Amino acid sequence: MTSLSDLLVKPGSRPRLSERDPRSTLSFADKEVAKARTADDAAEIDRLQDILYAEGRCALLVVLQGTDTAGKDGTIRELFNRTGPLGVRVTAFRAPSEEDLDHDFLWRVHRAVPPRGTIGIFNRSHYEDVLVVKVRGLVPAEAVEKRYAQINAFEKMLVENGTTILKFMLHISKEEQRERLQARLDDPRKRWKFQQSDLDDRLRWDAFQEAYETMLERCSTDWAPWRVIPSDRKWVRSAVIATIVRQTLEEMDPKYPVPGWKPEDFRIP
Repeated sequence: MTSLSDLLVKPGSRPRLSERDPRSTLSFADKEVAKARTADDAAEIDRLQDILYAEGRCALLVVLQGTDTAGKDGTIRELFNRTGPLGVRVTAFRAPSEEDLDHDFLWRVHRAVPPRGTIGIFNRSHYEDVLVVKVRGLVPAEAVEKRYAQINAFEKMLVENGTTILKFMLHISKEEQRERLQARLDDPRKRWKFQQSDLDDRLRWDAFQEAYETMLERCSTDWAPWRVIPSDRKWVRSAVIATIVRQTLEEMDPKYPVPGWKPEDFRIP
């Protein structure tokens, strides 16, 4: 049975996504039990986030990367809907603006990095610039090649300045993606999510899988490792990520600050 530690991509290794089961349940065999555990973890994440915000000493960055329909939005809703808006910031990275393109590719990303005391969530991320950009040939190959090292240096700088980074690649099968795209066509409430580019990228499925494998190999580091999350079953995906986020916050061990005064010295009129 695969354990949570097996989801980590060892630095320098190249994971074969075809050998990783996107329908694995890991240790979450019972759906209802897993959903209840996710709810408990989400509540604890909320509690710990409040302390993190009060302490204002460090930050947590959660990177969610995956193909279309992989479940980035759903993960955010299930794990962070309970947390206060002051201490959680979600950034969805779409096509860069003209202003973004006038700067280096990490400029808009650095602006979105969470400040101390907050949890930042990237819905897609700077890794679009070695995935979509690479597969669609939007920049020269030599420019993409340089970006892996630049990303690693950028993330190391963040970690050295108090930001813990969790990177999750949401791994779904081509068959599951087909069902989810079809659901967007069939359900009027989901049609707003459908884009022609989803189908264009689907035709490049193999190229994207290869680009993901290269990304995982080149950018899973000791300071910011990647985890490949089986995501065909939404409840497994959420349970796994909730467990890891909660454990990480517990290890960060934030503390409420102690004021330099005594409460008994004050009387509320």
